Amino acid sequence: MLESLEKMLAKGVDNALLRFGLGKGYLDAGEPARAAEHLQRCVEFDSKYSAAWKLLGKALLAADQPLAARQAWERGLQAARDHGDKQAEKEMTVFLRKLDKHQERPE
Repeated sequence: MLESLEKMLAKGVDNALLRFGLGKGYLDAGEPARAAEHLQRCVEFDSKYSAAWKLLGKALLAADQPLAARQAWERGLQAARDHGDKQAEKEMTVFLRKLDKHQERPE
């Protein structure tokens, strides 16, 4: 799947949905830094895409960038609230709480 999405991108197709697919694919493949690049482009195309913000935060956290993850989830929360996306709002709230707890008691 990633290969065909990369081919589309190479041919000049570039939009939020394509970038979301690439970001999710790379995150699932264990390449969070690459995933974050695509998801960042995705939210640049569509800043209201709460699912993309959610995955961007996950990718950034997996790439050991907790501050950037927090910022992504906070922006995503606003996008989710603005569009009534209750599920994404709930999930990102939980992610932020977990991040707060982890930062309170570092290993």
